[in-house]
This record gives sequence, structure tokens and C-alpha cells, in this order.
Amino acid sequence: MDDTTAHERLEKMLADLDRSIGVLQGDPVAIREHSAADAGSDLTDADRAQAMLTVATTQRRAVIEALKRLEEGTYGMCVDCGKPVPEGRLEARPEAARCVGCQSKQERRR
Repeated sequence: MDDTTAHERLEKMLADLDRSIGVLQGDPVAIREHSAADAGSDLTDADRAQAMLTVATTQRRAVIEALKRLEEGTYGMCVDCGKPVPEGRLEARPEAARCVGCQSKQERRR
């Protein structure tokens, strides 16, 4: 994927994530408006909204880091081993920072 296309896709992802985060951050008001009878489901809804907010925030950070790599001229290179990240991986996940092998190692460490 060329740098221009990557930049456009990453900027769109960032805008979408910002919108999603804004909506999720507004959820507590709606949750408080439920009746006391729904208290059990409120907690579940609040937990779900918080989990989605955490995922969106983490992905937003990855997109910003990918945009920085684009500016630095290192986009598409694995941040661990320095080898090229496969084109198909970047097509599927433009924010990918690692090749498949290094990403697998990273996930096993968690």
C-alpha cells in the first residue's frame, strides 16, 4: 500500500475512532436514566461501554503511532525486527506495527 493510501485510511480510522469514543463517553448519562429495576443490566451496559472505550482508545493510539511511522518513513517496517510487514497485513490492518511472526511473539508474552 502506498503512503498516500495508508495516510488516508489511517486518518479515516482516526476520525471514526474519535466519533466512537465520543459516543461511548456519553453513555453514562443514558445509563443513569434507566429505572432502578434495570440496575443489574445498567452495570452490564456500563461495563460493556467501558470495555469498548478501552478497545477504541487502544486502537486510536495504534493509529496515531502508525501515522507517526508514516511521517518518519518507517511505515510498513516491523518495529521489532525491521523486516517489511506483509502488504496483505497492512491492507487488513493499516495500523499494524509488526510482522506476523513478531506480533505472535508479542501476543504470547501477554
